[in-house]
This record gives sequence, structure tokens and C-alpha cells, in this order.
Amino acid sequence: MSDATSTRSTADARPRGPQEPDDFAVQIADSVQSFLLSVREIAKGDEPGSAISMLLLEVSQLLLTGGRLGAIEDILPEDRYEPDTEPDEDTDELRQQLAELLAPIDVYHEVFDPYGQVEKPLPCRISDDLAEVVSELRHGLVHWREGRVSEALWWWQFSYLANWGSTATSVLRALQSLVAHVRLDSPISAPADGTDTDNDGLTDEQLEQQAGDLMASELGT
Repeated sequence: MSDATSTRSTADARPRGPQEPDDFAVQIADSVQSFLLSVREIAKGDEPGSAISMLLLEVSQLLLTGGRLGAIEDILPEDRYEPDTEPDEDTDELRQQLAELLAPIDVYHEVFDPYGQVEKPLPCRISDDLAEVVSELRHGLVHWREGRVSEALWWWQFSYLANWGSTATSVLRALQSLVAHVRLDSPISAPADGTDTDNDGLTDEQLEQQAGDLMASELGT
């Protein structure tokens, strides 16, 4: 949190009681909690046939929330330094559940900064990215549940601009691409040369076939 706290104003650091949230704060918190609950339920794998479609919907809705946070002026927390919280909840189990659910379409490649220098696309995993987004949202939720409204909103806004916004956008592009490939009857390409797929034993052709079969089955085509 050293980078985050350095961006704050020199607000009065005296402790304050629970804050009353306004309608905007409640809407943001409700969206965050809805996303966390939905991803957890999807990751259980009870309905694998709708996993991609539901994730596409949930990530899209979360990015709308992020857009609202990014469009307003900087939120300043009541305290100068972030209050101590309990250690963030481990997301390893969620990450593993998503990896198993999304295999073999978990791996994708992305360029992170469209306005930066030209980069070679890097291999990513939808499961890793979603677990990272979940972890950051949960951190703000801890403050929210403790009544630190401005702290929660500041954290969600800051982390949206610094990290989870771009991460969720990359995931959305991958999910949208998967749906588009099937709906437009366009073969899903094999991973780029050098992409690490954890030596899962699949050839490029097998990976492409399984990905296509999975999406065709899920979307009922």
C-alpha cells in the first residue's frame, strides 16, 4: 500500500466512527458484492454449460461499475493512512476452480497498454486474472463492512485505475472473443508460439478442437 498511500491528501488522521453511505456508494458496493458472489457460484462448476456466458455478463457489469468510479473526481478517504485490516482472503481455491472449469480455454494472450510502446503479446490466464480482481475487490469490501465508506470507495477507485480495471478489460476481451468465434463460426486459433500452457500434453490442434467443442456445446450451436 506504500504507492497508494503516497497519493493521498494530508487529511486529518484522527479516528472517525462509521460513515453513512450515499446512494452512489451503496450502488458501487452492491455491484462489487454481486460480482464476488456470482464468480464464486460460477467457479463451483454446477452449471459449466453457462460459465462463459455468465462470466461475460458479470465482468461487463463490473466494468460499468469501474467506469463510474473512473469518471468521477478523485475520492479522498477520511483518514490519511489506510487502517489496518485482517489479511486478505486467500483466492487460491477460487483460482484453481476457475482453471479447471475453463480448461482448455483458460490461456489467452493480451497487450496490456494500447498507448504504450509496442509489446509482444503476453500469455495470460482468465482464472489468474479473475482471482486477482476478486482479491482487490474483497480488500475494499473489508473497509465497507467496517463502516469506512470513503476508504472503501477510495480503494475501489484507485485499484480500478491502477490494476483491476485493465485486468478485467483483458478478461472481457478474451471472453467476448470466445463467444464471437463460435457465433460467427470462426475457428479458435491455437496459442501463439512460446505460450506457456503448463505442459498440459495437448497439441495445438487438440487445444483448438477442445476449445471449439466446449464453446459450441455451451452456446448450443
